[in-house]
Amino acid sequence: MSDLFSKWKSGLSRTSRAAFGRLADLFGATDINAETWDELEELMLKADMGIETTSEVLESLRAKVRDQGLTHSTDLQSILENELRNRIDSPMELKFSSLPTVILLVGVNGSGKTSTAAKLGNQLAKEGKRVLLVAADTFRAAAIDQLKVWAERLNLPIITGQVDSDPGAVVYDGITSAISKKYDIVLIDTAGRLHTRYNLMEELKKIKRVAGKVLDGAPHHVWLVLDATTGQNALIQARAFKESVNVTGVILAKLDSSARGGMIFAIQGTLDLPILYAGLGEGADDLIPFDVDSFIKGILGS
Repeated sequence: MSDLFSKWKSGLSRTSRAAFGRLADLFGATDINAETWDELEELMLKADMGIETTSEVLESLRAKVRDQGLTHSTDLQSILENELRNRIDSPMELKFSSLPTVILLVGVNGSGKTSTAAKLGNQLAKEGKRVLLVAADTFRAAAIDQLKVWAERLNLPIITGQVDSDPGAVVYDGITSAISKKYDIVLIDTAGRLHTRYNLMEELKKIKRVAGKVLDGAPHHVWLVLDATTGQNALIQARAFKESVNVTGVILAKLDSSARGGMIFAIQGTLDLPILYAGLGEGADDLIPFDVDSFIKGILGS
């Protein structure tokens, strides 16, 4: 457990240093005054919590300070930590009741979707699941090759198609193979697409329909892979994908490369989407289940 927290603390060091880490200076032995609130607002905005979430947090903190009669800035640390903790739900327990369970990974270009698919497959395989990767990004030969390399490295089976072939056909073949060979989980890597491109989003809907025709109820999960370095733009992406393909959860890639960890609060508060996994490094074992307490302590440098 200590090793896991160390990974969180190390992975979130950029966010902590860039914004929340400066709280140690703010929470000194000074009285709470207007400057205290201004500095706290600046830190939260710098961490990309967004104007709406930042305003709500500050309003709640002011009320607690007033109601509890707090006067010293040192008293703010614990109530801030509790406030932030209460704004993120613990991830739901993932259930893979259907055999196979089909998981569709979606996201914009460059979000880290393909490597995330491989790391997720590795994570689930270590939990004892029989996982099949499906390379349905047929627009980029590099994406197919990349997933093949990951699959070979991690000893995971994979279904691929030809470049420029119909991604729906690859999904059909993948799910059919998983059914016949009794795999537990099918992980489908789709092509990255701009959320503003109507035709590409419609194609994603088609892939989803194909999955449902092959296996009733599929895809059972639609997970959006977001690049944490995009900050508040991730919120716009998440809203568009949720409206188009009914996203059920979020995987935050490249969280270790970002000083913008606060965008998690905006995604959770605005769209009510659970954060399921976080990418805290480039290694195969660096995609880990999201843990609220470790995240809060990591960004605050607790």
